[in-house]
Amino acid sequence: MPATINASRLWNDILETGRIGATERGGLCRLTLSEEDRQVRQWFVDQCREEGCDVRVDDMGNVFARRRGRSPELDPIAIGSHLDTQPTGGKFDGVLGVLAGLEVVRSLNENGIETEHPIEIIDWTNEEGARFAPAMLGSGVFAGVLDKSEALAGRDRSGSVFGEELDKIGFRGDETCGEHPLDSYFELHIEQGPVLEANSKVIGVVSGVQGMRWYDVTLDGAAAHAGTTPMPMRRDASVTAAEIIRATNRLAHEIEGALTTTGVIEAHPNSRNVVPSRVFLTVDLRHTQVATLDRLEAELETLVARAGADNRVDVSIERIWDSPPVSFHPDCVEAVRVAAQESGHPLAEITSGAGHDAVYVSRVAPTGMIFVPCKDGISHNEIESATAEHVEAGASVLLGAVLARDRSRG
Repeated sequence: MPATINASRLWNDILETGRIGATERGGLCRLTLSEEDRQVRQWFVDQCREEGCDVRVDDMGNVFARRRGRSPELDPIAIGSHLDTQPTGGKFDGVLGVLAGLEVVRSLNENGIETEHPIEIIDWTNEEGARFAPAMLGSGVFAGVLDKSEALAGRDRSGSVFGEELDKIGFRGDETCGEHPLDSYFELHIEQGPVLEANSKVIGVVSGVQGMRWYDVTLDGAAAHAGTTPMPMRRDASVTAAEIIRATNRLAHEIEGALTTTGVIEAHPNSRNVVPSRVFLTVDLRHTQVATLDRLEAELETLVARAGADNRVDVSIERIWDSPPVSFHPDCVEAVRVAAQESGHPLAEITSGAGHDAVYVSRVAPTGMIFVPCKDGISHNEIESATAEHVEAGASVLLGAVLARDRSRG
């Protein structure tokens, strides 16, 4: 008897977890290592244990829930994503991938299907990077790309230390991060973009992820009285920031496929009648080609230096994260493609514009991703939305891909 997804149960799980960290506008604020993160992690662990899973936690707080297979010596086929959110995030980004993994295990149990490989569900720590930078921290350390000691010593904008916050919520495990082999990894996610919806497609077969780089920019001018300091005599950090933001936006329009974003701006002393002495801002650059990212970076450094010189403001720019473009494993991509075709849902081949834990996991295990549409392509927003039908379709394809992988490896 073929396994089938219980769509209403999965949807109810989305609604139930959507109450943990709920915002007034219907979204979620569930920052990494917060009390809300602790609560949703515990809910997830409890649900997995009810399904007979063995739960392990590593020393970066990544949670692994394993359903036994016929051959326990085999490495697990993993399904995962994250349960943390943006400060004003939605109910689907990341959450869907974890809950769909739980639903896959429940469906296998209900249908009495025994897989050759163990099946594992993973909740990765700090995918969003909203509280602690960089993003995808737990999976990055797992893959050996990011340094664990630096990650544990990292601080958020308030000065809280990552390792201390991990201890505070009780999710620093005994397992050493990275010493957890995987046969393969699948991740279901909302697209976070408009392509599937615009083309009336239900399933995105994800071939890879574009590259992205993050930068911290600090501008140091001089505080001055807003009413007594002539304009030519000012060293205004905010004017310098405005010129940089405008120039990076223009740069993205000039280079095909480029994306630039300034997501954080902090002015000091932040008083309405004082010329700002310092501005801190972030820049996010994205493209599918490394050579173009190199060009964007060089242009960014040039325009930052020029804006500083024009305004007599000292500048510093630091690249704090570099995630190169990724191509997923052809066998896993094919497993997703076949499962999507068998489901009968309209599909499209697609490259992800957003970063995901699958980016780092792909360095240590064959990896594939599945996208489903989100309304108007909106994500990282409280109004983020997906339909129950699309959620069911994505979870069904996930189940099919995992079973196909298990058969092929067996």
